Amino acid sequence: MPSSPAITLLGLGPGDPKHLTCEAWEALESAGEVWLRTAQHPAVAGLPDGLVVHSFDSYYDEEDDFAVVYERIVAEVLRLGARPQGVVYAVPGHPLVAEATGPEILRRAAKLGLSTRVVEGLSFLEPLWTALGEDPLPHICIVDALDLMMAHHPPFPPSHPALIAQLHSREVAAEVKLTLMAVYPDEHLVRLVHAAGTEGKAVEELPLHAIDQSERIGLLTSLYLPPLEANTAFEDFQELIAHLRAPEGCPWDREQDHQTLRPNLIEEAFEALAAIDADDPAALREELGDLLLQIVLHAQIAAEYGEFTMSDVLLGIHTKLVRRHPHVFGDADIQDAEKVIQKWERLKEAERHANGDEAKGLLDGIPAAMPALAVADAYQKRAARVGFEWPEIKGVWDKLEEELGELRAAETPEAREEEIGDVLFVLANLARWFKVDPETALRQTNAKFYQRFTAIEAEAQRQGRALSDMTLEEMDVVWNAAKGHSAGR
Repeated sequence: MPSSPAITLLGLGPGDPKHLTCEAWEALESAGEVWLRTAQHPAVAGLPDGLVVHSFDSYYDEEDDFAVVYERIVAEVLRLGARPQGVVYAVPGHPLVAEATGPEILRRAAKLGLSTRVVEGLSFLEPLWTALGEDPLPHICIVDALDLMMAHHPPFPPSHPALIAQLHSREVAAEVKLTLMAVYPDEHLVRLVHAAGTEGKAVEELPLHAIDQSERIGLLTSLYLPPLEANTAFEDFQELIAHLRAPEGCPWDREQDHQTLRPNLIEEAFEALAAIDADDPAALREELGDLLLQIVLHAQIAAEYGEFTMSDVLLGIHTKLVRRHPHVFGDADIQDAEKVIQKWERLKEAERHANGDEAKGLLDGIPAAMPALAVADAYQKRAARVGFEWPEIKGVWDKLEEELGELRAAETPEAREEEIGDVLFVLANLARWFKVDPETALRQTNAKFYQRFTAIEAEAQRQGRALSDMTLEEMDVVWNAAKGHSAGR
């Protein structure tokens, strides 16, 4: 006859004692005692007569951190399991579904050589689907409320439904709704499911912003989050692009490669900048979509060529950002923004050495294909981060005067070209001192010139005259009127 296991993990079902399995009932009847993760569960009232019942509820009262509670429970169950009589450890639902202690006990017991047995239990999920009248397939995301409340953004695609389990208090619900409202509208209708698997089950429909106002929230509460409309998730967009590139997709999209799409990437980036300059959120939303199209297309092409996948892209930038923010994700204590930038440059230098790129300098990561004024700004910002700059702005003004003098003295086309370049370079540095982006400033000036000059063209057309027939004085009148109009706005 086989010996009894050292540790029996037993599921008590979702709540009502009638949901205890035959196997669980037999195991409890034959056990002299049982240890419960919590006695705050309806099934406890229906346990076999004569069973000695212990619980770990005192741990919850003694500790503020659930992780500490679970660690203490795991350690104690392992200690009890090492006794000659072993231990029966019972948890709500199924021992391995939404249960932090069960899987960890199995892992550690295996390392310690302790035998284990899992007695299946009906989880909270089956009666929950019954209460909702929903089928979890073809896809649903299941998330722990305690993890979600600590997040800043929901970790699942909004075009799929989601189930947030263990929403056991109004305080947890308040934090969860703040995370969800980063994506979902305040009025998005959701359903709170209370006490599924018991006689007191109830489903409450209400807007997302009101979930923490429910008086029914308790230990057996879950939140069902219906999806947003289709095609609102990043994965949906990846599927669309992969479809366009598939054999049954679009002939034009299938023909593209990294080189043929290069002009599109540059164009879409500048169109996004134009939307930012115009302070037009609707246009920016559209242009960011166009820019995202180019990024996902390049990632899809790379995946087809066996170069890398979108997962590689995301993992790479995620790892880089975490590594370069030790003051957020590590032990470094940096509060000043300028010191953050200096630390950033030191980390990048260390990365170059670690990757065998010692030959690359501080300026090598700036693409030469960027607009020249933007490159000048980027060069001087990076040089300043390591201390290569004037101690005060007077040095910049003096340098500008020096370069203007050299420009006035230049006598050949080649010399004038060089000196104009020097003047522009110093102006880019002056803009940096004033915390002005020179590329943006010049684009705004270009836009002003366009608006005022086109006003002159419109006036000439209104008069039925050719633009070249207008005198400079007539043009100045219209120019100044347009200048005053834009200033008045």
